[in-house]
Amino acid sequence: MMERQVPQATAGPADERREWIEKDRRYVWHHMQPYSASRNPIVATRGDGAWVEDLEGHRYLDAMSGLWCVNLGYSEKELAEAAYRQLLEMPYYPLTQSHLPAIRLSEKLNEWLGGEYRIFYSNSGSEANEVAFKIARQYHAQRGEPARWKFISRYRAYHGNSAAALAATGQAQRKYRYEPLAPGFVHVPPPYCYRCPFGQSYGACGLECASAIEQVINWEEPETVAGVIMEPVITGGGVIVPPPEYLIRVREICDRYGVLLIIDEVICGFGRSGRRFGHHNFGVRPDIVTMAKGITSAYLPLSATAVRAELFEAFTADDPYAHFRHVNTFGGNATACALAVRTLEIMEERDLVRRSEELGRRLLGLLEPLAAHPNVGDVRYFGFMAGIELVTDKSSKTPAPADFVGKVIAGCKRRGVLIGKNSDTVPQFNNVLTISPPLVVSDDEVALIATAVTEAIREVGEETG
Repeated sequence: MMERQVPQATAGPADERREWIEKDRRYVWHHMQPYSASRNPIVATRGDGAWVEDLEGHRYLDAMSGLWCVNLGYSEKELAEAAYRQLLEMPYYPLTQSHLPAIRLSEKLNEWLGGEYRIFYSNSGSEANEVAFKIARQYHAQRGEPARWKFISRYRAYHGNSAAALAATGQAQRKYRYEPLAPGFVHVPPPYCYRCPFGQSYGACGLECASAIEQVINWEEPETVAGVIMEPVITGGGVIVPPPEYLIRVREICDRYGVLLIIDEVICGFGRSGRRFGHHNFGVRPDIVTMAKGITSAYLPLSATAVRAELFEAFTADDPYAHFRHVNTFGGNATACALAVRTLEIMEERDLVRRSEELGRRLLGLLEPLAAHPNVGDVRYFGFMAGIELVTDKSSKTPAPADFVGKVIAGCKRRGVLIGKNSDTVPQFNNVLTISPPLVVSDDEVALIATAVTEAIREVGEETG
């Protein structure tokens, strides 16, 4: 198939474009980018559906939904109108008291979660997880177990960039030169069937990846463990999908030792998994659920920490220190809450959760032939997201080097498609391509993504082979 040609520049004069780039180099510090890579960024100027256009007039299909978040695409007018109406009515009021958009959204989130939760609002996934850690520690203390302060998380997982959330993160490259971080976080191996940390094969493994959590609880002393935090699927760490019974086993272990189960739905939530929340695919009920990103389709910053109503009762005693002593100036911003309500209504009206499942099956079918490619070690799916693990040799599973992965991503970009990878996670193992398109893409756009990825991998494989 012929390579898709990106349209030629149609924007302003070349000198004007150069001026903007020079200003960017002078004033903007880019996220996650080495200095050399940040010198020539895509300067996005507009968005339309799943597409973004840059300063030079080139259009790209954003197959990563920004940073796993623009689920409704870049041009949903109804979201802009919802925000505008709320801005005119009342743009802000602190949640030391309350406002109607927060009440409406909390009710809607309970509907989506399928249980009774109290909702605490923040601005980002990192903050939502920080709140979860504080709530868990205080909950145990107020029930007479103040020694419960430790958390168990998994290697490869990402939970945020703040002191505790980064400590929970199991990605060494994200932490290097920022440590020491918050104490009390212990890591266990991930449920990574392709590279089983225990040298086992699924079906004959006894789910050692889950049993390791119980082992660590006992090694740390059960009375010191407050919670276990995990995504339903490790997303940014390489789209690592657990066996179907893994989360059920983890829930059982947590219940056995009085440990809270915190499920990080920052990426997996809001339809991405083909269900309303990722944990709904596994039949477990978390004690605490953290969420962000797709809650507003990224149109405004907002996050939430949902706490089971039974846990909330521990914070209602008439005691000077019983209440949750945490405040967030912009958390639960009235405009962001109103926009989030409309986001979830749109998803319901357009049946986008079911559509996500449908799109995921279609993407799986189109990418399935890649499994036979000599440089593809594993292809993993969860709803409408995919991870393609690149290797230099299928039998040894040697991870593909950074330049190989970079060339594939560049090849997709030349074909007008933007994909991602697991960046700055584990040394030598940043070799997983990631795909997480907006839920509003068409079947033809899914085919375009699959074609670009397939052609780019084959092209680079032939060059390096």
